[in-house]
Amino acid sequence: MSDQILYSDDTSSIYSKRGPTFFQAISAKYSKVDPHSYLRRSDESTFRFWVRRLGQIKPVELLWADAESSELKRALNSFQLIFIGIGAIIGTGIFVLSGLAAGRNAGPAVTISFIIAAIAAGFAALSYSEMASMIPVSGSAYTYAYATMGEFIAWTIGWDLILEYMVAAATVGVGWSGYLVKFFNIASGGRIVFSTKWTQPPLTWSENPASISYSGNYFNVPGFLVIMLITIVLIIGIRQSSWFNIAVVSIKLVVILIFIFGLCGYMYPAYYHPYVPPNTSGDWHYFGVSGIFAAATDVFFSYIGFDAVTTAALEAKNPQRDVPLGIFGSLVISTVLYVVFCTIMTGAGQYSIYLGSATPAIAAVEAVQARTGKDFSWLSILVAIGAVAGLTSVMIIQLLAQSRVFYCMAKDGLLPPLFAKVHSTFRTPHWATLAIGFSTAILAAVLPVDLLGKMTSVGTLLAFFIVHLGVIVLRFTRPDAERRFKIPGGEYPSLIFPIIGMIISIGLLAIAEVTTIWRLFIWMGIGWIFYFVYGIHRSRFNVDPVGRFAEDFLIATQFM
Repeated sequence: MSDQILYSDDTSSIYSKRGPTFFQAISAKYSKVDPHSYLRRSDESTFRFWVRRLGQIKPVELLWADAESSELKRALNSFQLIFIGIGAIIGTGIFVLSGLAAGRNAGPAVTISFIIAAIAAGFAALSYSEMASMIPVSGSAYTYAYATMGEFIAWTIGWDLILEYMVAAATVGVGWSGYLVKFFNIASGGRIVFSTKWTQPPLTWSENPASISYSGNYFNVPGFLVIMLITIVLIIGIRQSSWFNIAVVSIKLVVILIFIFGLCGYMYPAYYHPYVPPNTSGDWHYFGVSGIFAAATDVFFSYIGFDAVTTAALEAKNPQRDVPLGIFGSLVISTVLYVVFCTIMTGAGQYSIYLGSATPAIAAVEAVQARTGKDFSWLSILVAIGAVAGLTSVMIIQLLAQSRVFYCMAKDGLLPPLFAKVHSTFRTPHWATLAIGFSTAILAAVLPVDLLGKMTSVGTLLAFFIVHLGVIVLRFTRPDAERRFKIPGGEYPSLIFPIIGMIISIGLLAIAEVTTIWRLFIWMGIGWIFYFVYGIHRSRFNVDPVGRFAEDFLIATQFM
C-alpha cells in the first residue's frame, strides 16, 4: 500500500468507458479516502456538516492499517477452531436457559426452539465470516458498522454490544453461583448449605404483569466474586492456551454426554405429552406454537460465541476452508447437544419443575432420583463440576470480548480516553476491563437470570442484523476489497443469505416481550444522549481526521 493509493481521489479505475453505473458511483464514494473530505467545507452549513458527521465511515484501508500492526501466526486448523466455537457456545444455554425456556414458554418443544435459534445463528455465521475475513480487527460488529454505515450507527451497535456482553456475562455468573452452591451441598451430603440470602439475587422479575420485586435476599456473593476474579485475571493478562481451552471444552462435553447416557434409560414418556403444551394464559409468549418462537428468542443467547471463530480468521491455516468448518462444525455439534440434552431433561422431569430453576440439569437428576428411588448424587456432582468449569470459560471469553469493544470505542474517541489506556506491565486495557468487570459483577449480584438472559438475546439479534446489513452494503460499495471468505452462491445471488438473516433477526426481535424491547430502547436512549453530549465532540475522525489518517498510514507503511 502506498501513500498515493491511501489518499487517492482517482476513482476512474472502477468506471466503465460509458461512465459510472449507479453502484459504481456509490463504490467510488466509499473508495475515496481523502482525509480532507471529513473536514467542514467552506460552503457547508453547520447543520449540514453535523448531519454528515453522523454518517462518516471509517475506511477499510485504515482498518487494514490497524490490522497490519499485529503480525498473526497462521497456526489454527479446523479442529482447533471447532473447539474454540464450542468453548464459547456451550455453557449457559445448556446449564441454565434450557430449563427456563422449557418451563416458561415451550415445554418439551423447547428442542424446536433451539433448532430455530441455530438456523438464525447459521445465517449470522456466514455474514460474520465474510466480514471478519475482510476486516480482521477487534471490535466485532462495532468495527463492521463503522466501515459500512458510519459513526452514529457504529456507536449505536457498540453501545448495544456493551449491554449484550455485560448482561451475558452476568447471566452466566448467576448460573455459575447456582451450580457452585449445588455442588457443595451434594458433595457434602447436605451438610454444607449456603444461605440463599447471600447466594441469590435480591430482585425477582415477573413478565406478566411486568414488575420487579424484592425477594428477601441480600446479595449474590459467589456470582459477584467469580466475575471480579476473572476481571483480575484478564487485567493481569493470563490467556488460555490452546490445550487448556481444549481441556475445558472436553470436560464440558464429557459431563454432558455422561448426563445424556446416564439418564436416557429413565425417561418418563408421559412427560412428553403434550409435546407442545396449549396456551391457556391468553399471552401468546407462553406455550402453544407461538411459545416455541418466544423461547427461540430467549435461547438465541445460547449461540453467542461462534463469532469467536470468525475473529480468528487471520490465524487460520486455510481460512476459506477452516473458518467455515470451525463455525458450522461448532454450531452443528452444539445444536445436536442442545436438542438431545433438552430431550433428556424434559423426559426426566415434567417441564414445569424447571420454571425458576437456575440449575435445570441438577433438577432433572433429582427428579429421576425422586421418581426411581435410585441414588444419582454422583451424577449431580459431575454435572455441577462440568457446569462450573464450562461457565467459567464462557465468562472469560465474554468479559475479554467486552473489554476489547470498550477499548476500541475509547481509542476512536467515543468513550473517555481513560478506557483506551494500556497497562505498562501487563499490556492490557486495564481500566476498560475493570469498569466492565465491576459493572457486570454488580448486575450478577442483584438481577435474576431470566431478566438478564432476555436482554442479552435482543441485543445479540440487533448486532446480527447490523452485520447482515454490513455485508450487503460492502458488496455494493467495496466490491474491490479482498475477502478471504465469501458467502457462497455468486456475487449477488449469495446476498439472499444475509437478507434472510435480517428477516429472521427482525422476526425474533418482534416476538420478544414488549418490556424487553422497551429496556433495549431505554438503554439505547441513554447511549444516544452520551454520544451527542460527549462522543461526537471527541471522535478522532471529527476532531482531527487528517492526523488520524496520517497515524494509520504510518503504521501501514511500517509493515510493507
